[in-house]
Amino acid sequence: MMNWIDVGSADQLKVGEMKRVRVQGRKLLLCRTATGHYCVDEMCSHEDYSLWFGSLKNDSIKCSLHGSYFDLISGRPLNAPADCPLRTYPLEVLDGRVRINPDAKA
Repeated sequence: MMNWIDVGSADQLKVGEMKRVRVQGRKLLLCRTATGHYCVDEMCSHEDYSLWFGSLKNDSIKCSLHGSYFDLISGRPLNAPADCPLRTYPLEVLDGRVRINPDAKA
């Protein structure tokens, strides 16, 4: 059974924007790119630093601390120094609402 949790309106973010959300005690980031909405852990897997201070480029997110990029779909690091993936979460847009499943991996 999927545990879908509503985290807001699909139009709350413009392309290139991020929003911090807390779901079941987890710090997550909602991200919107030209191809859609994504949800990842807020904290960088390389250093315990918030990716919210970074930026989005295409379907990746950049950590502003050391410059590593992560793929928003798979969570995998795209360059050094990061070498561990970010956790990604299943997300769906239904009836104009964004829902994530914090209990499953995307």
